[in-house]
Amino acid sequence: MSTPRTIWRSFFCLIFMIAVASNAFTAEPLIVAHRGLLRHAPEDTLANFRACLELRLGFEFDVQRTKDGQLVCIHDSTVDRTTNGTGRVANLTLEEVRHLDAGSWFDDKFAHEQVPTVNEVFQLIAEYSRHDILIAVDLKAENVERAVVQLAVQHGVLHRLLFIGRTISEPDVRSHIVETSANAHTAAVANNAAEFPQALADSQGDWVYFRYLPTAEQIEAVHRAGKRTFIAGTTVSGNVPDNWQHTVDVGIDAVLTDYPLELRTLLRSSAPQS
Repeated sequence: MSTPRTIWRSFFCLIFMIAVASNAFTAEPLIVAHRGLLRHAPEDTLANFRACLELRLGFEFDVQRTKDGQLVCIHDSTVDRTTNGTGRVANLTLEEVRHLDAGSWFDDKFAHEQVPTVNEVFQLIAEYSRHDILIAVDLKAENVERAVVQLAVQHGVLHRLLFIGRTISEPDVRSHIVETSANAHTAAVANNAAEFPQALADSQGDWVYFRYLPTAEQIEAVHRAGKRTFIAGTTVSGNVPDNWQHTVDVGIDAVLTDYPLELRTLLRSSAPQS
């Protein structure tokens, strides 16, 4: 027999789910800048990320590990493309990586910009504690998830992070993250509509990561489950206003794109006028 407390708890849970489903169709998605403002500043650098934060934009950054076990922020497994050096990150010490110029390849104005450590990125995020932003953490290297979560906890930024990369496709990584902190947010991927039910049902993921344009019914199902939605990939990474508008119309919570400023312009132009 249900107790009065159980009945009231069920009632408030129902009200909460209705509110979530309703708000999903009115709230703007959070903008997540892919590797930061990569078209305006050297990707995965503190200069870039600070610019994002000043503009009240979230960003995505990548995690690799050096030869001496230090966590650094760089997209590729080598330093060749985005620094003046060569070699695999995993074969270089932190000191060797830090001596590289990570800005001149983009523009001389960014000369001597360094490859940041994950610790430095979290320190920077902590400086902007009042901003309503989402930071996507792309775990590239293996067996780094526990250390990254622990660092995030130390800096008080864990609640602002969504773990992606290897997280979205490897259940063990999601488990390690949640085991390290139950407050961590992880995503499970749905590459297409056929994969959506499994991603939605994943017990370790509290976000669904879409690589296709979902329907409003699918987004509503995610929100009814008390989870949130993230979209990335070719459907939204380019300058694609029609697809971006679709994400707004169906109520997606966050969009990862190479064109964050253009997406913001669209959101502002389509927002109801007060």
